[in-house]
Amino acid sequence: MRTRVMVLCSLLSGAAIACVAIRREWIAVPPAWNPWSPLDVAAAPNFLTRYKLARLSNDPEACRSTLRASGLEYELLTDRVTGESCGLRDAVLIRRTPADVGEEFSLTCRTAVSVELWQRHALQPAAHRHFGRAVTGIQHFGSYSCRNIYGRPDATRSRHATAEAWDIAGFVLEDGRRIRVLGDWQSTDVSAAFLRDVRDGACRFFDGVLSPDYNVAHRDHLHLDRGPYRVCR
Repeated sequence: MRTRVMVLCSLLSGAAIACVAIRREWIAVPPAWNPWSPLDVAAAPNFLTRYKLARLSNDPEACRSTLRASGLEYELLTDRVTGESCGLRDAVLIRRTPADVGEEFSLTCRTAVSVELWQRHALQPAAHRHFGRAVTGIQHFGSYSCRNIYGRPDATRSRHATAEAWDIAGFVLEDGRRIRVLGDWQSTDVSAAFLRDVRDGACRFFDGVLSPDYNVAHRDHLHLDRGPYRVCR
């Protein structure tokens, strides 16, 4: 037993020393594998991506720096309270993503970074796998709305109330084909597989991802949010 304890202590000490050495850059580690290096939205995601993404929640300047390297067209918004437990803080107005989104919408910086990661590493790869072409348009129901969950007066505030959720209704491919959550989720062709692939990919970068598999309220859209709880349905 004593030997095992000594071995465990040695391993923990070695790990602690290695962490200090990496953080102080005494040991050279590629940025993708360095937990303290900035998040690179263009880099292939790995097991550290969610950790780096979570760090942006408490570091507005780092978040804005990450967003500047994204493919989003946006402008910074002024913080403001719009109602009880409603408002915008560290938010941006997104005018365009790599795919056209039609009406502009507001999201917090950290949620916008999740959108960029999802489009780069989940949405577009899924489109190429299933259809051999890119997504050029995203149809959505908006993001910010000062309301409770499902609009019920006795419910808690929705993540939409703080611009941390985005509802997506469908996609347009570069050949003009349209895939809609409402009409294609239960279809028997490749569209249904694509939509589920897109949903599952979103779970890698968002905290809450709700689809028609969750309940009837989401029969016509995918709900993507950054929040306190993890759910992928």
